[in-house]
Amino acid sequence: MALPRQRKSKPAGGADLFRVLDANLNRAREGLRVLEDTARFVWEDQSLFKSLRQCRHELDRATRSAYPNLVGGRESAADMGRRMEEGTSRDWPGLVAANFRRVQEALRVLEEYGKVFSIGAVSRFKAVRFRIYSDEKKALAHLEN
Repeated sequence: MALPRQRKSKPAGGADLFRVLDANLNRAREGLRVLEDTARFVWEDQSLFKSLRQCRHELDRATRSAYPNLVGGRESAADMGRRMEEGTSRDWPGLVAANFRRVQEALRVLEEYGKVFSIGAVSRFKAVRFRIYSDEKKALAHLEN
């Protein structure tokens, strides 16, 4: 059985690199906002709310100087992910779990691509990711009640 032909790939750089970073930064911040609002308005857990908010703000601080390049590399209209269908039904624990996973996975991508983009940002992304692991454990206690 022959393998399908693959397009020749080019190494990520310039706008391509910024597209990857921008997409994952947006993904992480969006997931954090869902979790932050859940902690604030649903669970009324001030400690968890503050921690999630601080993580979102740390991502902003770590990437603020690159913001014009991140947005400049954005190609939302042509993004193939834009046309992907999403599930329409989710239970409460699934919503929380999906958003924690979304944030963790995006942070891992930021960590890896940060090695190319800004080695100084890598430790910041990693610190946020591990803080999110701890916050996830705290959040799960709300779902068990």
